[in-house]
Amino acid sequence: MKQYLVTGMAAVILLSSCGSSKKENNAALTDKKAALEKLKTEKGELDEKISSLETEIAKLDTSAANAPKTKLVAVQTLAVTDFAHYIELQGKIDGENISYIAPRGGGGLVKSVLVKQGQHVSKGQLLLKLDDGIQKQQVIATRQQLEGVKTQLALARSLYQRQSNLWAQGIGTEVQVITYKTNVTALENQLSLIGEQVKVAQEQMNSANVYSDVNGVADIVNIRVGEIFQGQTAAGPQIKIVNNSSLKVVGNIPENYLGSVTRGSAVIIELPDVDKTFNVSVSFTGASIDAINRGFVVEARLPNDPALKPNQIALMKIKDYAAANAIAIPLNTLQNDEKGKFVMVASTENGKLVARKRPVNIGLLNGDVLEIKTGLKAGDVLITEGYASLYEGQLLAVK
Repeated sequence: MKQYLVTGMAAVILLSSCGSSKKENNAALTDKKAALEKLKTEKGELDEKISSLETEIAKLDTSAANAPKTKLVAVQTLAVTDFAHYIELQGKIDGENISYIAPRGGGGLVKSVLVKQGQHVSKGQLLLKLDDGIQKQQVIATRQQLEGVKTQLALARSLYQRQSNLWAQGIGTEVQVITYKTNVTALENQLSLIGEQVKVAQEQMNSANVYSDVNGVADIVNIRVGEIFQGQTAAGPQIKIVNNSSLKVVGNIPENYLGSVTRGSAVIIELPDVDKTFNVSVSFTGASIDAINRGFVVEARLPNDPALKPNQIALMKIKDYAAANAIAIPLNTLQNDEKGKFVMVASTENGKLVARKRPVNIGLLNGDVLEIKTGLKAGDVLITEGYASLYEGQLLAVK
């Protein structure tokens, strides 16, 4: 009985404790809900006050209201300018008076070399002497033969004259006269032929002397005494004379520019290796199209300059289009959308600077400068920085 009594009392105490805890939890939840409602009410009142103050501030300070919507940009006022388009290609410097010396005959054994590499030479200057022993013998032999024929011709003429005199006196026959005359004519023809042979033999002997055919510098002298001079070998020319006073730039242009590049077209020549630029003109255009690269040759003469060398790399910029009073803009300001190409301009409206979208038609491109055919005019204010995220009518501020 005592055990049951104790157990029952413990149960009553536990139930009483649980009931008390539940009441306390319910009271705490009610208090928190009441506090939340109070805060919401206070927040609503604060929001109304904030909104009211913003409205009053906006009325009093317009710039403050608009500031978050204003975009900072850089602008450029457009003006008419001269626009030109250039064809850019790589060429090389070539000499108009570069001579690769070659023998007039079949070449021969070198007896003496009279020029050194790097030496200045003049047109007609003797450079080499080849072995001419055989040619000299031929000259001597043909001259001796010539003298013999001259002696025979003198005798034949004398006999013909005597026979003619006798025939005039009625002595002899006409056949004898004709025979002597025929002998004279044959010897005269023989004398003329041998005279030409003497000239040929003399010219062959003279061909053993190798001369320069231009003024310039001996750029290559690759021949020594005892070697055979033939002008060109597998290793290249044996003697090369370069005259740098008359140089030109040679390039190759695609055939689609055939109608726009002519003799006299302006050319800018840039030589990056020596940091030089020349403004010249086209001096020659090829008359045919190369079947392999489908281009034609173009040349431009260069002024005399000691820094220029044959085979030097040159950049050619040939003007193929020019327009006066044109409108040109930086290429990066051009934008595209589904309707086409456009730029953003700044327009002053009601005392405010706003962004406007301007459709354009473009022309040619020169470097990073683009020609505008229609859509812009002089005085328009082009937005050059900050244009990418602009929308139509957005307020602007200039840097």
